[in-house]
Amino acid sequence: MTVLLTGGAGYIGSHMAARLLAMEIDFVVVDNLSNSDKRNLNALQLHFKKEIKFVQCDIRDRVPMQALFKHHKINSVIHFASLKSVEESVRQPLLYEKNNVQGACELIDIAKKFEVQNFIFSSSACVYGEPITLPIDEAHRIKPATPYGQNKVAIETILKEDPYFTSHCRTTILRYFNPIGAFTDGLIGETPRGMPCNLMPNILGVVKQDYPYLRVFGDDYATPDGSAVRDYIHIMDLVDAHLLALKDGLLGVTTFNVGTGQGYSVWEIIDAFEKVNQTEIPTKVLARREGDVGSCYADNQKIIQELGWKPRRDLYQMCRDAYLFASLSRRPDDK
Repeated sequence: MTVLLTGGAGYIGSHMAARLLAMEIDFVVVDNLSNSDKRNLNALQLHFKKEIKFVQCDIRDRVPMQALFKHHKINSVIHFASLKSVEESVRQPLLYEKNNVQGACELIDIAKKFEVQNFIFSSSACVYGEPITLPIDEAHRIKPATPYGQNKVAIETILKEDPYFTSHCRTTILRYFNPIGAFTDGLIGETPRGMPCNLMPNILGVVKQDYPYLRVFGDDYATPDGSAVRDYIHIMDLVDAHLLALKDGLLGVTTFNVGTGQGYSVWEIIDAFEKVNQTEIPTKVLARREGDVGSCYADNQKIIQELGWKPRRDLYQMCRDAYLFASLSRRPDDK
């Protein structure tokens, strides 16, 4: 089995690469490095003492992508590649449509041509929009509040309606909740470019004194402490769900939530981070962001029952591992 990781230099993709290296599963990374770099992949190569097959390419570039599939005999695809800023998608919806949806269409077409046996798509809990009920199960109404969420729905729909993916391929849609944390011993972690939008990279930016305080967007939600509630999952628990999806499953399209089933507020995350890492995070409350919902956490029973997956790492380990990665001063040079 040779697995293609699109967007494999990014946060989630590079952690998937770490797991595949540990499992000695053959894979290739393709990434255009538009919103990532090779630091995590470089660190993995040094740690595992093994070269990672890497191709710098945009998945919309059909000729090099077809050559990649042919040369490496790709039979499984995990599609991570995506522009992922909710805020940016609101400002530049056309950019997100061109990159995310058109890119996926090109990839899907090539995957069909080369008759891949497994196709795993990285979707998102943002497809649900404002929850009607909590926790959210896979049958919940789909009503994304942002162009980024609309991109994910569009790609899901293509997979669900294409006869190849519904009849001839094991096709898995994984709707992520909120991955945080880092690989064992802080070897690799999240390295966002520019000002990050997600909570944990912003906390780490404050720790490293990149920012004077943590921006808390909204303290007037209908939640116990007024801040937004999310389902945070350790990045390595998330990648383990992909590994199970590669190994198991019937032909056709299956959709799973990947979350812990537990919601934590922004203030609860800050408190846990400060306690486990013995540090203090100054904060400043700002207005809500467009597209943010008050509470969002998963009903994860389907993936537990059908794939035998379950989250193994708690909130304190998520916070501890993220901090450990951020605290390391020596990083491999970009190449």
